[in-house]
Amino acid sequence: MSDEAAAEEAFLAVEREVALLFRRGRARVAEMSRRVHPRLEGVAYSMMGFIENAGRVRMTDIGQHFGVGKATISRQIKVLEGLGLVAREVDPLDRRSSLVSLTEDGARRFLRARNERMANFRALLGTWETADVEQFGELLRRFNDLTGEPLDA
Repeated sequence: MSDEAAAEEAFLAVEREVALLFRRGRARVAEMSRRVHPRLEGVAYSMMGFIENAGRVRMTDIGQHFGVGKATISRQIKVLEGLGLVAREVDPLDRRSSLVSLTEDGARRFLRARNERMANFRALLGTWETADVEQFGELLRRFNDLTGEPLDA
């Protein structure tokens, strides 16, 4: 096999595996959202992870991080707020904006789901050498750096 053909085969393998990873990842995020609360779906878990990491965050910053518009974020936050998982308050620096934070219940539920997710990662990668897990994490970080803003949740 020529170098060009080998490179093409390598890129096809990466594309195939990344597509599978993304497909499974979307399903996993939806499952994690339902573990936080049975009525949640979609990116709610990731959104809660971003809020948990940020503390109090403006809704516009959430939208910018996830690459979605104000209406979509407003709708998602309204669902989370209605379930008692987040609270909104007026931003004292810009009274036209809202700051969002996890409620105690939201933080408790999110952390429980995240701990379950971490246990799953440990089970999946538990047979790997620590150096292999570190290298895998570094390669994923490098890949995420190439594809835009790193994913936090």
